[in-house]
Amino acid sequence: MDIKEYFARISYQGSYDKPDLATLTDIFQHHIRAVPFENLSIHCGESIELDMEATYNKIVRKKRGGWCMENNHLLSWVLKTLGYDVTLLGSKVYVPEYDAYADEIDHLLLKVELDDKSYIVDGGFGMAYQMWQPMELISGTDQPQTPGVFRFVEESGLWYLEKVKRKQWVPNQSISASHNVEKEVCRRVYLFTLQPRDIEEFRARNAHLQTAPDSLFVTKSICSLQTADGIRALVGWKLTEIKYNYKDNMDLVEIRILADEEMEKTLKEKFNITLDKKFVPINTSRLCLF
Repeated sequence: MDIKEYFARISYQGSYDKPDLATLTDIFQHHIRAVPFENLSIHCGESIELDMEATYNKIVRKKRGGWCMENNHLLSWVLKTLGYDVTLLGSKVYVPEYDAYADEIDHLLLKVELDDKSYIVDGGFGMAYQMWQPMELISGTDQPQTPGVFRFVEESGLWYLEKVKRKQWVPNQSISASHNVEKEVCRRVYLFTLQPRDIEEFRARNAHLQTAPDSLFVTKSICSLQTADGIRALVGWKLTEIKYNYKDNMDLVEIRILADEEMEKTLKEKFNITLDKKFVPINTSRLCLF
């Protein structure tokens, strides 16, 4: 495991001798634009391991992506190597279709202490709810970013992440999401506490999410990557490309349904992913990711 090899993977050529906010932000943005949020291993007959060496080899050497427990675990190693004060935190993701949060922690994120301030660094949420910059841990303050306005709300020791959404322009409405998101102005993303966690605490959930029949990650094959001006995502056979703030505080959402024979080429060209094993796409869940 070599920090320069990681920097080559994310095409980062900036300085890293000073652990400050500017460097943290720059590295973070390079990571989310180079490393997809994806669960393709589950749909290729592979298991997702939480050992750091396995995650490093998968993301850095094989140029794959990963989900939160891989992306953020790797980021924690990177930031600690560079001298940042990093703590692992656990959160429960909000599921709008059920209007409820997960029963157990199912998402890994990072807290970074810097210049007497705390920041949340989360490079593993993916889709349209991926933050693009570290967020200062303060309650009730809007923190505008390119994807939209994020904010934390703290209530009795529980912290909630919210995102204020823009309107969406979807030229091809016929294959738009069935879930009506037009009226949804603000989406709760997840809740968390500041209790420090260890990667071992995520092993049971990591196993559950890739094997349980009702797990979102079992019922949907997902690959998303942040771009210079938006995101692209392949969920099942549906390729969605979003340009943020395309016009008049509105996001452009372009959707296309792919044929099986287009999958391999699309993963390579749009996400820079080449898989070792045969990929079987799936999308049987009604849960909306946008």
